[in-house]
Amino acid sequence: MKIPQRLPRWSIVIPIAAWLVLGGSLLVSAPLYAVLLTAALFGGVLTAVYHAEVVAHRIGEPFGTLLLALAVTLIEVALIVSLMLAGGEATSGLARDTVFAAIMIILNGIIGLCLLAGASLHKEQSFSLQGASTSLATLAALAVLTLVLPNFTSTVKGPFYSPSQLAFIAVISLVLYGTFVLVQTVRHRDYFLPDVVTADEEAHAPLPSNKMAWTSAALLMLCLGAVVLLAKALAPTLEHAVAAAGAPKALVGIIIAMVVLLPEGMAAFRAARANRLQTSINLALGSALASIGLTIPVVAVISLTTGWSLTLGLDAKSTILLLLSLIITSISLGTGRTTIMQGTIHCVIFAVYLFTTIVP
Repeated sequence: MKIPQRLPRWSIVIPIAAWLVLGGSLLVSAPLYAVLLTAALFGGVLTAVYHAEVVAHRIGEPFGTLLLALAVTLIEVALIVSLMLAGGEATSGLARDTVFAAIMIILNGIIGLCLLAGASLHKEQSFSLQGASTSLATLAALAVLTLVLPNFTSTVKGPFYSPSQLAFIAVISLVLYGTFVLVQTVRHRDYFLPDVVTADEEAHAPLPSNKMAWTSAALLMLCLGAVVLLAKALAPTLEHAVAAAGAPKALVGIIIAMVVLLPEGMAAFRAARANRLQTSINLALGSALASIGLTIPVVAVISLTTGWSLTLGLDAKSTILLLLSLIITSISLGTGRTTIMQGTIHCVIFAVYLFTTIVP
């Protein structure tokens, strides 16, 4: 993407229009209005990707990818918290389901498509093995401690943690994620930088001005907020469609998670096609880490404050798919180079995840 010296008009108009359409949903309840909500949602996604790339180009890697991951995750956490507070203890498994869906979408869907698209155009792509290994080790620890271990503790019968265990895991999650961010941005920033040789000419394009970057950052937050709230507004329509098709209700959460992750997914896909696989991996794994590292501590505080039970442990089928995804991702990204084979494997696992969700 070539970034002009001034923001195009559409990149300013679309976020405003998306919020106007969202406001209109409070006044109009006609079924056809869902079409307009859908159009506004995808318009917000495309615009968010544009502004994220403007900001990323200004502040450089890996800060650009970290910013997008944090922005999406913080808004996602806000959505989960609002739904938990509105739904009460009946939503005890919402955080677990959302985090698990995000991990599966990122590790298999986003990474799989990026590897497949990049290898199709460039045959073989390279990236920093140290950065990928650091990210995967942190992700594996967070995923197992928060989503698997609760099934095997004995103080409280799973899939729950006792209050003291939950508080401890919340602190551990913050420590792991905070240390990862420190390593990524300060101590070992070079582990996460794209290879200068393989970076395309866009990496050397003139930097946007500070004013343009700050404007894009503000518009990025507007876009992401609109995307999440539009997805929430479309959820009832989606639930009715899924129920009419006879599919499990869990499919609704997966579809909403896909929509929320669209800005990051599209940015990662574009980077892979431009032979910047390091940026794609930074975006994907950084998003998965932020999803666990920020969501679990926040919902833990809510659980401890309100006294509601927080369901964290996955069932046996989901646990197997999670562990398989972590193992395969570690192997796929374990050499620093990828081909079309790795992309195909990840896409197949993602297809199996979707199929077994629909046909359990």
